[in-house]
Amino acid sequence: MLELPGLFVVALGAASLLPLQSEPLLVGLLLLGEQPAWLLVAVASAGNTLGSVINWALGRQLVRWQDRRWFPVKPEALDKASGWYRRWGHWSLLLSWAPIIGDPLTLAAGVLREPFWRFLPLVAIAKTGRYTLLALATLGFT
Repeated sequence: MLELPGLFVVALGAASLLPLQSEPLLVGLLLLGEQPAWLLVAVASAGNTLGSVINWALGRQLVRWQDRRWFPVKPEALDKASGWYRRWGHWSLLLSWAPIIGDPLTLAAGVLREPFWRFLPLVAIAKTGRYTLLALATLGFT
């Protein structure tokens, strides 16, 4: 039963700026077939969405910490994500699932003070959509 907490933690970490990937773990667990697919998708989505919420909260405090050596976001990545965010607005959060730009987008949303009530559903839709499509493709339902 450690599969579900493990998936949650890996998915949460994958939404941070840590070099983790939750997709291979989800696919492996889906192929094992020991847990219902809907439950695995829900756990991965919840963890990944929470990771993005942490990025958003970190972004809100960015001004205080951006000059610290340990801060995990390179200025160029944040500038690029902020540019996307300014150009496309809150709808760019639907790309929060995407590699490379997704995590900085959620951080930029915090920096640019996106209201949480609008941030959370868009990110949850994007993250859940990605995991749902991955599960469907893995299990052959597409």
